[in-house]
Amino acid sequence: MYSFYILLIMIITAAIVGLIEFVRHQKRIYSIPIRIHINGTRGKSSVTRLVGAGLRAGGISTITKVTGTFPRLIIEDGTETYIYRKSTANIIEQLSIVKYAALRKAQALVMECMALQPQYQWITENQMIHSNISVMTNIRLDHVDVMGHSLPEIAETLGKTIPRNEHLFTSENVIPHTLKEMADKRDTESHFVDSKSVTLEEMKGFSYIEHRENVALALAICQHLEVNRETALKGMYQAVPDAGALMCFRVKAFQKQLFFYNAFAANDPDSTLMVWQKIRDEIGFEGIRIVLLNTRHDRLDRARQLAEMAGKKLTDEIDYLILMGQSTDVVENMSVNYGLSKKKIINLGWTTPQKVFEKVLFITEKNSTIIAIGNMGGMGAETAEYFENRSSIKND
Repeated sequence: MYSFYILLIMIITAAIVGLIEFVRHQKRIYSIPIRIHINGTRGKSSVTRLVGAGLRAGGISTITKVTGTFPRLIIEDGTETYIYRKSTANIIEQLSIVKYAALRKAQALVMECMALQPQYQWITENQMIHSNISVMTNIRLDHVDVMGHSLPEIAETLGKTIPRNEHLFTSENVIPHTLKEMADKRDTESHFVDSKSVTLEEMKGFSYIEHRENVALALAICQHLEVNRETALKGMYQAVPDAGALMCFRVKAFQKQLFFYNAFAANDPDSTLMVWQKIRDEIGFEGIRIVLLNTRHDRLDRARQLAEMAGKKLTDEIDYLILMGQSTDVVENMSVNYGLSKKKIINLGWTTPQKVFEKVLFITEKNSTIIAIGNMGGMGAETAEYFENRSSIKND
C-alpha cells in the first residue's frame, strides 16, 4: 500500500511539472510575434531558408530552424550551427528552439515542420508552434506508409498544421482546392502563389539552382510581412542553400566533362521529373544523359516509383540508368518491367563513389550529364560529395 502512495505522488508530481512546463511554453511561443510553420512534401528546407533570409534582410530579428538534409539553427545575423541530436529526430526538439528564440526576444520564428504521422503534425502546430502564417509548399506522393496512399490523404495529413483564423500560403498546383477547403473550415485565408510571379532574370541571382515556386512562395510571405520585394530578394541571394539543394558540379577529367546534378533530395517521382524537365528546358543537357539512382532496401516503394517514372516517362530521353546502393537487382527488374531497355541499365550494387565516377567516365565519350536521384541516405551524400570535390566549377 505504501508503494502505491509513493507511485501516486510521483505521477501527480510529474503531471504538475508537465503542466507548469506546458504553460511556460505557451508564454514563450506567444512572446514571438511572427510564427511561421513550413510544411509540405518538397521544398520545405529551401523555403524555410529563403523566408528567414528575406525577413532578416528586411530588418526583422529572425530565428530559423531547418530540419532538411541536416538539422540547422540559423540565428539573427545569418550564422548557422548544426543541431546535435542524442538519438533519432523527435518533435520535442521544437520546444527547445522555441525557448531559445523567446530568450533572444526574436521578432520572428521560421520553423520547418519535422513531423510525419498525422497526430504529430497536429501536436506540432496546435501545442507547439501556434503559427500565424502556415506554409504548404506542395502535395506529392511521398511517405505513403504514414501519410496516405493518395494525394487527398496526404493533403489531409499535412493539412493538420493549418491553423485557425490565420493565413495559409502555398504554391500547390495539383490539388489546391483540397487545401483551400481545409483552410476555409478553419476560417484561415488562403494565398495561392504562382511561380511565374518570379522572372527567369530574377532567378539568375542565385549561386545554386533554386526552384521558382520556392522563391515565389518565400517572396509572397515576406511581402505579406511588409518586407520590400527587392530587399527580400537580395537577402535570399545571400542565403546558404540546404545540403539537399539542387547543385551542379562540373568535373573535367581525361579530356572529358561531366555535369553532375545533385538531385538526391528530390526523391519522389513528381519532384524528380520536375527537376529533369527544369534542367532539360532551362539549362540543357550536355552529351550523354545519365540517371544515377541511389536505392535503399528500406525505401523500396520509393525506388519502385522512380523506376516506374524512368521506364514510363523518361525511357526515350535517357541513355543510361545507373543503379547503386541496396537491392539494386530488384530495382533493375522493376525498371525493365516498366519499359526501360535492359541495355540502358548499369547495375553497380553497393559500391564506392570512386567506382561510380569511373563508370560514368568510362561511358562518357566527351560530355555527359548525370542527374543523381533517389535518396541522400546510404551512398547518396558521399557520392555527391565525391563529385563536388572533383569539380573545378560550381555552375549556376
